[in-house]
Amino acid sequence: MQVYEAPLRDMRFVLDELWVDDGFGDLPALAEFDADLTSAILEEAARFSREVLLPLNRTGDEEGCVLENGVVRTPAGFKDAYKQFTESGWAALAADPQWGGQGLPERVNKLVEEMTCSTNLSFGLYPGLTHGGALALEAHGSEDLKQRYLPKMTSGEWSGTMCLTESHCGTDLGLLRTKAVPQEDGSYKISGAKIFISAGDHDLTENIIHLVLARLPDAPKGVKGISLFLVPKFLPNDDGSVGPSNGVQCTALEHKMGLKASATCQMQFEDSTGWIVGEPNAGLAAMFTMMNAERLSVGVQGLGVGEAAYQSAVWYAKDRLQGRALSGPKYPDKAADPIIVHPDVRRMLMTMRAYNEGCRMLGGWVSRALDAERLSEEPEARQRAEDFVALMTPIVKALFTDLGHETAHLAVQVYGGHGYIRESGVEQYARDARIAMIYEGTNGIQALDLVGRKLGANNGRFLRSFFHPVSAFIEANKGDGPMKPMIDGLEKAFGALQLSTATIAQRGLSDPEEAGAAASDYLRLFGLVAMGYCFARATLLSGMKIAFGAEDKAFYEDKIKTATFYFERILPQVSALFLQIKAGKKSMMALTEDAF
Repeated sequence: MQVYEAPLRDMRFVLDELWVDDGFGDLPALAEFDADLTSAILEEAARFSREVLLPLNRTGDEEGCVLENGVVRTPAGFKDAYKQFTESGWAALAADPQWGGQGLPERVNKLVEEMTCSTNLSFGLYPGLTHGGALALEAHGSEDLKQRYLPKMTSGEWSGTMCLTESHCGTDLGLLRTKAVPQEDGSYKISGAKIFISAGDHDLTENIIHLVLARLPDAPKGVKGISLFLVPKFLPNDDGSVGPSNGVQCTALEHKMGLKASATCQMQFEDSTGWIVGEPNAGLAAMFTMMNAERLSVGVQGLGVGEAAYQSAVWYAKDRLQGRALSGPKYPDKAADPIIVHPDVRRMLMTMRAYNEGCRMLGGWVSRALDAERLSEEPEARQRAEDFVALMTPIVKALFTDLGHETAHLAVQVYGGHGYIRESGVEQYARDARIAMIYEGTNGIQALDLVGRKLGANNGRFLRSFFHPVSAFIEANKGDGPMKPMIDGLEKAFGALQLSTATIAQRGLSDPEEAGAAASDYLRLFGLVAMGYCFARATLLSGMKIAFGAEDKAFYEDKIKTATFYFERILPQVSALFLQIKAGKKSMMALTEDAF
């Protein structure tokens, strides 16, 4: 059974308590968004997600999208839900007020995104892609394009996509073939085919604005010859109304493992009119404005599905009667005990809980840096925030989606045979979560980005944005107090991260394959240490709250118990990952290609 209540207390802990001294706060531009206001926003988002989006999650999965007469129809209820979503202002939550947005902090917006992803991930892709497209257009588009398109994209009247992938090229965009031919009026004619285009066509909005990567006739080969173009499904009239068709067509829907209510399209552009976004042959840089924003949001997708899967598993574990506790009956008045009494079920539930809380805390830290990067009045703080976001983006995308996928499968395991059949609803989480590890750059690509680009950038400056606060925290909290086991564990894990970093940097200089062989293990190691730091901070804060007589003492006690489980049962994985990194590439690359 799919059940969900937004974890509002934990969200408020992350938003208002955990990171107040991280150096990314005190932003005058966000002064109006105090705890009372953001709490009210989160409560309303929780209500909307629970009452409007959750009931459509399974029915949307069962019905899926349909292509009829060249037009994609979304499942029953989606169109009305989207109308409510946009009219209530959720699509414009974090957008710039200049274009009709509400200008809320990203730290709040990401929590709302989590709720949307928990209750209906397929639905969340439609406004999510539009927000990312608007960010790219705002950063790189001409003033005319921004004035013409951003207000309607911000309001959700028009939606957006990004069109990168072609049948012969995914990650290697240098191979793309879509063409852009200049016209005398300054526009371009775009021709080519794209695949795997999320929200490429649907019936939720009156127009769809595609951001398309294509090549100019004289473009150099490879990624240095890619330009970005804005190509609307329908050409707008001068008064902003929708005009004639622009030669953009969905030719087929992909038949997918999950996310069936999200239209994933094969798109054909036939002499479609488009306008360049940014400079010629610099389209990849412009597109990455959208890609990087989407990668952080995809990480939130992993967390959102993980939270919904965890709550559904908890409901079932309390409800399902099966066997007796190993220590003797806990409910002697019943025919059997609920399965939550069994240690192995507790192991799964605690793992899921720790993953979700750890990701939420780490995601909260990164989203605060997003706000500081954009709005801080101090140049040093902006630079540190920018460095931190760049470093953590591949970790958030890959780690959160890996853990969300693991959590979804643990939920199926808690349900046992009932989890494997559709009626339970949890098998949908396992299917939906899987794509998040693939799109917006596979998790292996994220790992290569981390070790290949981020570690050595600016002589290691990105790393300092994380290493310095963690090192300072460990040094400040050493001693023989109640946190000694946790601080010792964090120090050991942090030492493994430092040694792994040095090992990869040294070996990678002489042999890039050594860095590639270690990349995925290193990303997970890094992420686990980062979550350990979050849990250690949460434990220190929770202990202080309890000591000073906090009213919700039970919340803080449970936070410490979850942190203790994380340090005892999850963080030790770092030692094994360090040994795998030290082993190098030799056994991985030993077989000849013919031996496979």
